[in-house]
Amino acid sequence: MTESELTESELTEAGQELRVPAPQEAQEQLEQALFEIRRVIAGQDEMLERVLVCLLAHGHLLIEGVPGLAKTLTIKTTAGVLGGSFARVQFTPDLVPSDLVGTRIYRAGDGTFDTELGPVFCNFLLADEINRAPAKVQSALLEVMQEHQVTIGHVTYPVPNPFLVMATQNPIESEGTYPLPEAQIDRFMLKVVIGYPEHDEELTVVHRQLVEPPELREVLTLEDLQALQRAVLDIYVDPALVSYAVALATATREPAAHGLEGIAPYVAYGASPRGPISLVQASRALALIRGREYALAEDLQALTRDALRHRLVLTYQALAEEVSPDVILEQVIGAVPVPQIDLARTSAA
Repeated sequence: MTESELTESELTEAGQELRVPAPQEAQEQLEQALFEIRRVIAGQDEMLERVLVCLLAHGHLLIEGVPGLAKTLTIKTTAGVLGGSFARVQFTPDLVPSDLVGTRIYRAGDGTFDTELGPVFCNFLLADEINRAPAKVQSALLEVMQEHQVTIGHVTYPVPNPFLVMATQNPIESEGTYPLPEAQIDRFMLKVVIGYPEHDEELTVVHRQLVEPPELREVLTLEDLQALQRAVLDIYVDPALVSYAVALATATREPAAHGLEGIAPYVAYGASPRGPISLVQASRALALIRGREYALAEDLQALTRDALRHRLVLTYQALAEEVSPDVILEQVIGAVPVPQIDLARTSAA
């Protein structure tokens, strides 16, 4: 059973006891959640939308940006608005796997072992500065991200449902950091890269520091989130759009075959099959956020960079010439033909 099939079966089983909202109702609920988050976070609207996309599509999120852009605050605020248990782990070079997943402790009094579970046993895990942890910690996190379970000794413990890892990464520091393994970074559904806010947005940020911070309201419960996740599965994706997502990923692997000879020297390895899977799943969530019962090509195009940028392995030539994944994906989007969808037929489906 694949990762996507497992997720869908789990949500379908949970959906037997949940009332799945219609797209318009779901849009209203999500707008209320966004409104509450924006009471704390000024600007960064695209990042906030992508956070909800990952939450709805049952995926993990990686946010990259320089210090001071409210990456950590965004994730903590989102967890507060949605309810559920929240844990933050500050990743450091001396972190060990037991600090993350837990360990067995010997009780000398009665000569037995007890298991102390780690902070990953929560609904929302904030992995702050994730690229500061060594390989053993990354391997421990990889299991819980992929399998939603932790093995301690000879016993396997499932984490709560829903379980979402939201990680932050600082791109400008190199001392004391470890590049994330490709196998792990591929498990993140989206990687969002954020920049400095606009002048008016930053003005709002500064003004908000002069007053007491607002008290957050819990807008959605875990049951509401699970119902919205189930509603995502009902969003229709035309087969032509699925083919379009696969074509975008294929163009990163075989650029010359799609008339992109110019970028071929820059790509060592293209997007993995998880790329189009994440792209399609995320487009369904984005369609629900926008109150539609079906996904559009515009949804896939809006999410292509976030879904594929971290799945490209660039050559040394690309690094030397400072060619970024976004530059490559911009050309890929322009080269792959956009399918024409019959919206009347889509609405009837």
